[in-house]
Amino acid sequence: MIALPQQITAAIESLAKLPGIGPKTASRLVYHLIKKPASDVESLGRSLMLLKKDLCFCEQCFQITDHHICSICSNTKRQQKQIMVVEEPLDVMAFERMKEYDGVYHVLHGILKPMDGIGPEMLKITELVQRVKTLSQEASVEVILSISPSLEGESTASYIAQLLRFLPHVQVMRIGVGIPIGSSVEYADEITLSQAFHGRRVLSQS
Repeated sequence: MIALPQQITAAIESLAKLPGIGPKTASRLVYHLIKKPASDVESLGRSLMLLKKDLCFCEQCFQITDHHICSICSNTKRQQKQIMVVEEPLDVMAFERMKEYDGVYHVLHGILKPMDGIGPEMLKITELVQRVKTLSQEASVEVILSISPSLEGESTASYIAQLLRFLPHVQVMRIGVGIPIGSSVEYADEITLSQAFHGRRVLSQS
């Protein structure tokens, strides 16, 4: 067996660490990059570096942004007391494509997965509770749990609902029918998301 140059092996191993990319796909990507002009590869490298250098998480909703507060949270035309809770930043983009929701978001950055060692302390759940608690002191708050309807997603939604149920002036909603069990919000089309959004149901109200 012919040994590959260390540079190729290292590049394949690095790309294979990305979600959805196995060794074969990583190998094809590496050989594709080798064939590209050096300027294209350098441009890609600079773009990837800027992702870490110039981007951060919104201090309020934890969406990816290039400011301390993202453009959605800072938009005074958005309903600040209607908070849609989602798993990942890509879910925000999915609901924004729907063009029907005018509230704000809260990104958990995952869901509870005890078997994988992912507990509440690893998600942005404490920050959500504090955010809702602060807002509910001034007026009623609606929290929409738009978490994918998998087993872990339902457990996460139930856990959050239990934490919020005793806060005053808080209504906790669960996204409605439209999203099939076991599917992901990120990959749902606008019509399906719209049906789920308008079909949301009350989990708790105080």
